[in-house]
Amino acid sequence: MKDKVNILGVWVDMVNIPRAAEKIMQFFNEEGLHKVYTPNSEIIMAAYKNNEFRDVLNNAELLTADGIGVVYASKILGKPIAERAAGYDIACEVLERIKGTSHSVFLFGGKPGVAEIAEEKLKERYPGLVIAGKRNGYFKPEDEEDIVNEINTTGADLVFVCLGAPKQELWIDKYKDKLTAKVAMGIGGSLDVFAGTALRAPEFYCKHGLEWFYRLMKQPSRAGRMLALPKFGLTVLFKGRKFKQED
Repeated sequence: MKDKVNILGVWVDMVNIPRAAEKIMQFFNEEGLHKVYTPNSEIIMAAYKNNEFRDVLNNAELLTADGIGVVYASKILGKPIAERAAGYDIACEVLERIKGTSHSVFLFGGKPGVAEIAEEKLKERYPGLVIAGKRNGYFKPEDEEDIVNEINTTGADLVFVCLGAPKQELWIDKYKDKLTAKVAMGIGGSLDVFAGTALRAPEFYCKHGLEWFYRLMKQPSRAGRMLALPKFGLTVLFKGRKFKQED
């Protein structure tokens, strides 16, 4: 576990964006489904309180720090992650690498119509990208087996599961033995960003770890959720060192 940091029981990979993308490219050449999750501090706090969800996260083949709070936590614990490796950024890096190749991606999530818009925008942004299929994120439990079959029928190597946490991680884990893709990534609201129906924070805010502040300015109603950030920091500060850094 030398290349991981244990943050409140969650083993986060100490990788940057290019290294994460490189590992995903390697997964395409390996057998079975590889699960990729990108937890922020809010998700790690949820895992800290729920052992089952924590086990789901730790069962991933790649777990990256999608949040400046997670990066700061790693520094507090003496195993610093060099930079934030957000799901959206990793996804973009992977799409850049697979455009013009035989690798294909399936878009799963968002409101009806969003995946279709995202497909158009992604094909413009990444010429030669093969999008095997798409499906919105509105479904009933009895539809799930059909969705898995639909994804498998397309032969997609990569599935972007954009259902929001923890639903997306739990869904991927539930069907990990039935999906025939090589990689399933849980990347939250990224599909809306791809489609342009949601805007990401400007580069300055992302680069300086202030994306949360930008969101708060745009959506003051998120103030309650933002309280989770200092709570996460205090929990790491006072309880984080109780978790062993070597397994």
